[in-house]
Amino acid sequence: MKVDLFDFDLPPERIALRPASPRDSARMLVLEGDATGDRTVTDLPGQLRAGDLLVFNDTRVIPAQLEGTKGGAKIGATLHKREGPRRWRAFIRNARRLRDGDAIDFGAGVTAIAGDRAEDGSFALTFAGDEPVELLLDRAGRMPLPPYIAARRAADARDAEDYQTMFASEKGAVAAPTAALHFTPGLMESLAAAGIGHATLTLHVGAGTFLPVKAEDTDAHRMHAEWGRIDAATADRLNAVRARGGRVIAVGTTSLRLIESAAGEDDVIRPFEGDTAIFITPGYRFRGVDGLVTNFHLPRSTLFMLVSALMGRERMKAAYAHAIENGYRFYSYGDASLLLP
Repeated sequence: MKVDLFDFDLPPERIALRPASPRDSARMLVLEGDATGDRTVTDLPGQLRAGDLLVFNDTRVIPAQLEGTKGGAKIGATLHKREGPRRWRAFIRNARRLRDGDAIDFGAGVTAIAGDRAEDGSFALTFAGDEPVELLLDRAGRMPLPPYIAARRAADARDAEDYQTMFASEKGAVAAPTAALHFTPGLMESLAAAGIGHATLTLHVGAGTFLPVKAEDTDAHRMHAEWGRIDAATADRLNAVRARGGRVIAVGTTSLRLIESAAGEDDVIRPFEGDTAIFITPGYRFRGVDGLVTNFHLPRSTLFMLVSALMGRERMKAAYAHAIENGYRFYSYGDASLLLP
């Protein structure tokens, strides 16, 4: 499909620079079948059914943005994907000054050696020393805000908390699973009281999630791989919910992509551990999920293609036009949508 079919105009003032406070006070656009409704996230228990199950991503964002020097040149690095105990793949700013074998000084006693450069432009970085890389990043790194926020304001102390979900426990993401930012302990209590369960899986979101689709046709776009895991107990639970007539509702496109990676053509979700580069576009048959809670996505992005696959492209373009006209806040710190095909 032509990528420009997924384009739309978004006024800059619709991009949220801070999350709603409290988190569950964010607005929520509900699309169920052909119906459209304007709600808030606190209304979610009443929009679902007893027996439904929400699936959250428990990845935790690490301070994956680094600023350093190589000789007299300034080098910026955004870690993308772990390749070993001390080796990460990273996107580099000022990459023309970097060569295989160069040492980068990130300050605070943190150095890394640049390795091979991949087709996507990323470099391998191998961190020096014996300390766990997580400790090095805590010293020298900062929270990797999405570029559409970072271009308008600097990251600050608030982001260290604002950009983590209440489920964040497994360190390794360089971007938050932002749909889950709307959830609070109070909301989870309300969902449980309504008979709506929840489960967690892990997908370490990579910086590739922010990269634009540069190809003119979706067939020419190459997705970046991300590591994920669904254990056997969780897979069994998801299958049991659907067997009883309940719905599996992914919270965030990261949860959805991992579930779909683990689901077979027989619609059975199996344990999964490894890399996934699944790319979902209109025409895809969903095998493991029955709905999605998600934020509003970038034009021409793989994530807008995904929601168009779930609900229909024209339906989503109309929904986004409604959201823009009615003042919904977009992107990572923005409002939510509940998509029930």
